[in-house]
Amino acid sequence: MRKKQSSVRSERDPGVRESLKVETMQVLLFTQPGCLSCELMRVYLEAREVAFEEHDISNPENRRTMTETYDSTETPTLVIDGEVIPGFDPAMLDQIFDSASSSDSVA
Repeated sequence: MRKKQSSVRSERDPGVRESLKVETMQVLLFTQPGCLSCELMRVYLEAREVAFEEHDISNPENRRTMTETYDSTETPTLVIDGEVIPGFDPAMLDQIFDSASSSDSVA
């Protein structure tokens, strides 16, 4: 049984969450075949109209990138501008994307 993590890590500064803009975000999604949470994440991102690049960890290079570069051993793993979000937590994702969207609005 996998331990569920709900932490967000940043490559740039682990203690600081940076404001993100939806249009300029680089979003990577690490998945594997047969992973229901991966499918839910994919559907969630498509519903939010978030452009993402998917990497299947069945490919050893993709697996190495996920584990070594992003220090994650769980799928799905979402990487948003260097912030690593392991697992599928829609409430946390709503906060991240709603925050990003509100930072795009003009006052």
